[in-house]
Amino acid sequence: MTERVLLTGATGYIGQHCAAELLSQGYEVVGAIRSRAKGESTRSAIAKVAPVDRLSFVDLDLMADRGWAESMEGCTFVIHVASPFMLAEPNDEKELIVPAVEGTKRVITAAQRAGVKRLVLTSSTFAIIGGKESGRYGTDAWTDTSSKIGAYAKSKTLAERAAWAMAENGNMELAVICPGAVFGPSLGAKMDGQSVAMITDMIGGKMPMIPDMSMGMVDVRDVARLHVKAMTANGAAGKRFIAACASPVDMATVASVLREAGYRKVPSLRAPTFLLKLIGLFDLQMRGMLPFIGRAASFDNSETHRVLSWNETPIETSLREMAAAISKQTVEAI
Repeated sequence: MTERVLLTGATGYIGQHCAAELLSQGYEVVGAIRSRAKGESTRSAIAKVAPVDRLSFVDLDLMADRGWAESMEGCTFVIHVASPFMLAEPNDEKELIVPAVEGTKRVITAAQRAGVKRLVLTSSTFAIIGGKESGRYGTDAWTDTSSKIGAYAKSKTLAERAAWAMAENGNMELAVICPGAVFGPSLGAKMDGQSVAMITDMIGGKMPMIPDMSMGMVDVRDVARLHVKAMTANGAAGKRFIAACASPVDMATVASVLREAGYRKVPSLRAPTFLLKLIGLFDLQMRGMLPFIGRAASFDNSETHRVLSWNETPIETSLREMAAAISKQTVEAI
């Protein structure tokens, strides 16, 4: 019997790759989407890399109860990817925090009531390193939400905390994937997201200088494989898994990889920190990045390798393929 998986955020950058991985492994996938109009374009995108005969969609809203109970019926597993994502600081942090936390609670409540065996939650390394100085961190580290960490990091931390608290009061197993900055080609017709915007700006000449930022990075296809692996792997239940390279990659290295790949508009000058802080007074995007300027966190991802048998895709490959996909889309749009 084919096992059924409910996947939230199925139309998104990570969600589409998760759907493709699930379908390639023979699972039946019910994709939770907010707009039926996105269903067919998502189906077409996924069909390029995976069979879609076992893919269906259901209209669900993270902020409404309607439909969740019915959609969970017959599901053995749930992968909860959907969550608002942007580094730019909103005018009110609740714009990110409320849907992230309440949406997670709603999905877990429905899954527990439906008798789902295991739920895999997409969190973030921002739920680990927010507010911390440079250093090496493992899955026992948690972001301090009382520090100035930005609304996105706070939303991911509070949502994951809520998930673990709810998991303690039920029989459903929980596993959490904490990706770093996610790169690699998108499957969808429309490429959006923070990492896409960053690479688009770099290769398009819209980023005049390189910020002093270093990040744990990961390929989007690896993120999808890890979610699916965590769904069934022995020893995965009850654990967090870091999906990021052990050593942080600085933006100067990213720029170098892209220049070597032939993108001539990529900057080479480094932006002074004082200038970034000044820009942050007026620019919400830069303001969201400021808590991570000048800091470099490395990660203990050994548990991910051991339990989930992770074979990392070189980040250079992710960056080159992402840039090529963005360039192709730009040409096709002209």
